[in-house]
Amino acid sequence: MHYPHRLSKIKRKRKSGFRARMRTHNGRKTINRRRKAGRKVSA
Repeated sequence: MHYPHRLSKIKRKRKSGFRARMRTHNGRKTINRRRKAGRKVSA
């Protein structure tokens, strides 16, 4: 049986992973905002 909407982990990581965020100014802002809120941010 094939599942509908099969998620690709690689695509997900490339789009919204840590390194993808660090590439852009707004992405870095996002990470800093999450750090301020006390979230764990994998580095």
